[in-house]
Amino acid sequence: MKYFICIFAGSNESRMKKNKFDPAEINHSQEKELTFWDHLDVLRGAIIRSVVAIVVVGITAFIFKNILFDQIILAPKNNDFITYRILCKLGKMLSTDSFCFDTSSIHLININLAGQFMSHMMISLIAGLIVASPYVVWELWRFVKPGLTEHERKNTRGVVLIISALFFTGVFFSYYIVVPLMINFLGNYQVSEAVVNQISLTSYTGSVTTMTLIMGLIFEFPIVVIFLTKIGILSPTLLRKYRKHTFIVILIISGLITPSPDVFSQLIVTLPLYGLYEISLSISARMFRKKEEMERKEDMAG
Repeated sequence: MKYFICIFAGSNESRMKKNKFDPAEINHSQEKELTFWDHLDVLRGAIIRSVVAIVVVGITAFIFKNILFDQIILAPKNNDFITYRILCKLGKMLSTDSFCFDTSSIHLININLAGQFMSHMMISLIAGLIVASPYVVWELWRFVKPGLTEHERKNTRGVVLIISALFFTGVFFSYYIVVPLMINFLGNYQVSEAVVNQISLTSYTGSVTTMTLIMGLIFEFPIVVIFLTKIGILSPTLLRKYRKHTFIVILIISGLITPSPDVFSQLIVTLPLYGLYEISLSISARMFRKKEEMERKEDMAG
């Protein structure tokens, strides 16, 4: 028995010398290790602070009701919205009136007693979520960061800024491109002249906010690709193999997002989404090359 203890102690000592471990540092790190319940407490704190930030921004948005609704939410249904004006000018340059949209026939109604108040509260909370999203991402990143190695921390510098920038890019793309095209087509679409569109406020606000949040999440696709490449599920070869299939899927998604028969409207949505895929492919290829170089250096060192 003493023989096995001596062997274990000797091998442990040699392993510590080989990896340059300091027993004092090991004990210190073990003292700092958190239990499962400690991790839950940290996560709970991050969630509570995130919710408080969303509520505070939401209350601010609730107070400035006129700006929130008249200048932001309801603006895409007006003829003088910037997207309609730019498209109309582009149509005149191309000697066509098909790009000059008319949304003057779109009117909103409220059919529920508490409909306008509930819409006011819901839109304010969604505005709080969108505006406070960088802080929410930062809180989640603070929770995840201690579990990463020093090398992983260096490779993920600026991740909060990148995630936030991609999300806001998707939000702005939806608000200025997708939402106006969707409102113009669906708001003016009629199966018969005998049927008049009377769009409820909740239907309008729900469509605008849902599309905006969806596009914000879709624009996070490069982050998803980076993560899947990091854990070895995706590779540049796989992404290149299904490039044509992806383009067809993006065309279908663009057709669903902008159900207008106008090909130009579909291309406006298709090209940025496909550009995201190509950017993700480029990032994946670069990560894969770095990973292969590191493995090659490790093999040479070993």
